[in-house]
Amino acid sequence: MDLATLIGIVLGFGLVIGSMALGGSVTAFFNVPGLLIVLGGTFAATFIMEKMKNVLSAFSVLMNVFFDRGGPLEELVPVITELATKARKEGLVSLEGEAIPDDFMARGVRLGVDGLSPEVVTATLSAELKAVKRRHQRGQSIFRFMAATAPSLGMVGTLIGLVQMLKTLDDPAAIGPAMAVALLTTLYGAILAFLLFGPFAEKLEKRSAEEAERKSLAIAGVESILRGDNNLVIQSKLEAFLAPSARKQAEG
Repeated sequence: MDLATLIGIVLGFGLVIGSMALGGSVTAFFNVPGLLIVLGGTFAATFIMEKMKNVLSAFSVLMNVFFDRGGPLEELVPVITELATKARKEGLVSLEGEAIPDDFMARGVRLGVDGLSPEVVTATLSAELKAVKRRHQRGQSIFRFMAATAPSLGMVGTLIGLVQMLKTLDDPAAIGPAMAVALLTTLYGAILAFLLFGPFAEKLEKRSAEEAERKSLAIAGVESILRGDNNLVIQSKLEAFLAPSARKQAEG
């Protein structure tokens, strides 16, 4: 569980709800028509913009916001050097059935063990990496679209509320509900955009970049293993992916 995401959501909504409570009743800020306009309208626009399966896929990827499934890059370096040492001493076939903690790297090693050349393995893994990036970018674009759409739907709700208010100026009892729709839809749009959809898109982009970096390191490592590079060459090549502070840990 990514505590930063959880803390951010709880703290953000806590501050908003707390400020509402300090000014009076929290229930005064709950408006069903406003929620239908903003939340329902945002989802409706998203389904118009993108295929159903892609929207559903984006929400399944949303779990990556709350869970960081990738480990630190430096943990792969000693694994790669150990595999390279074994491959040089006992041959690539000795890596068959070897327990490799990273599935992506394990797939590359298996392809090499099966006799594919380093160039073909690298091209295959690189193509898979590009496909993963495309899928992730599609999910990020959906949440960015929702972040841009929610405030716009809030403005639509504001216009609806103002029209209703102007039509009922002769009925004081009807002005209040219409004014609530006019004001609260803008509030709902801002909250959804700036506390949920926007941060979700940014967090997914960072997760995607981290995963791509990990896979790129794995590709470089697998290529070195298949080419029979010595540990010094491998260490130097892989350290280029690491921050200076992480290089000592990788060497250890």
